[in-house]
Amino acid sequence: MGRFLVDVPADDVRKLDEIAKREGKSRAAVLREAVSNYLEVCGKEGFEKYFGLWERHGSTVDGLEYERNLREEWPDVGDMTPPKMKHKAA
Repeated sequence: MGRFLVDVPADDVRKLDEIAKREGKSRAAVLREAVSNYLEVCGKEGFEKYFGLWERHGSTVDGLEYERNLREEWPDVGDMTPPKMKHKAA
């Protein structure tokens, strides 16, 4: 296991200590877990990075339902008339 020295703002140290106490862990264990989670998220590529994005940010909206609602606003293709041509092709 590697070690490193890092300067952390006092307010963040206080918050880390609160989390550690609440979870019954050491500050180092909380930091190891945070670094591991951060690296897991940053290591994802492509679509994996975005799966569950809304949920991770607290949204309770179903993405598929949202998309379907948006598409209901679109006119039906059968209701559309083609545009009239200004000039006939030669």
